[in-house]
Amino acid sequence: MKYYLIVGEASGDLHASHLMAALKEEDPSAEFRFFGGDLMAAVGGTMVKHYKELAYMGFIPVLLHLRTIFANMKRCKEDIRSWNPDVVILVDYPGFNLNIAKFVHSHTRIPVYYYISPKIWAWKEYRIKNIKRDVNELFSILPFEVDFFEKKHKYPIHYVGNPTVDEVTAFSAAHSKDFSTFVRDNNLEDKPVIALLAGSRKQEIKDNLPRMLEAAAAFPDYQMILAGAPSISPDYYRQYIGDANVKIIFDQTYRLLQHSEAALVTSGTATLETALFRVPQVVCYYLTCGKFVSFLRRHVLKVKYISLVNLIAGREVVKELVADTMTVENIQVELARLLSNEKCRQKILKEYEHMARLLGPAGAPRHAAREMVKLLKK
Repeated sequence: MKYYLIVGEASGDLHASHLMAALKEEDPSAEFRFFGGDLMAAVGGTMVKHYKELAYMGFIPVLLHLRTIFANMKRCKEDIRSWNPDVVILVDYPGFNLNIAKFVHSHTRIPVYYYISPKIWAWKEYRIKNIKRDVNELFSILPFEVDFFEKKHKYPIHYVGNPTVDEVTAFSAAHSKDFSTFVRDNNLEDKPVIALLAGSRKQEIKDNLPRMLEAAAAFPDYQMILAGAPSISPDYYRQYIGDANVKIIFDQTYRLLQHSEAALVTSGTATLETALFRVPQVVCYYLTCGKFVSFLRRHVLKVKYISLVNLIAGREVVKELVADTMTVENIQVELARLLSNEKCRQKILKEYEHMARLLGPAGAPRHAAREMVKLLKK
């Protein structure tokens, strides 16, 4: 069968590549065409556009590139009609993908499957109308989404497990936990590690990293190791590091977490990855106009938490310092608890186990691929 996939960022490329590999196992004759990235290209098929030509974040960048965005949408729609696949598989990236779903539903008989559903439970819940109308099958990777879609909105979905579980499980099985080797390979000190995961976007790093560094510097018996984002140059980090005693390592985030005693993490998938490596963490997300943002969070956002760990568990497992509460003093207080209070550490680790049970075992891409092929053969 012919599969057309659309992703809009690096995480989508990763998850879609694993889904494609699983689809090939379920359907050896599978053909792929996609808006995607290098990882998808490595699985096989034809890349129409690289996601880097699509990924504009924030109001001003989107406004400045409207012509390009509309041209990419037009190209995608024409290409889908021309190739006439058996299914269009959308991966996250709702601003672009829901527009494509509307077109495919309105102008073709091609089914639309959505893998990694849009997070409308947090923002833009009105999009449920578009999803109900334009998406034939939705595949969720977050267990609490089942109640949101099925109970609240009467829209049946498929929970297939979480691909981050697969990625962490595979890494842990393939890599040694020998700390001395990690130290030697990266020319580190022989001290326990505080990991800093300051986000993958420049604005996140600018807002969060200086406060993280200042807070962690109060613990001289530990070494600070910063996980470098692949899209960010070392020079960009240096302007915010200054004289701080911190080491940056790139392309080793999982290895860093494997050897960390505690972590300061900007919210996102990184909070889930940190939990799956069983590293106690503080979620740190600074925003300008903090008090105003805190007001919006309380009165506009639909969720109590911003970290996937707490959202999945349905309660506060890790401390979230957001907007006006994200201060150096607050980070230091919470970090001290993680490093020196064994009762606190054990409570977090116990809650991590509960969260992992809710996610279920590894196998999300395989479960999704199997269900997709079964549905298409019907």
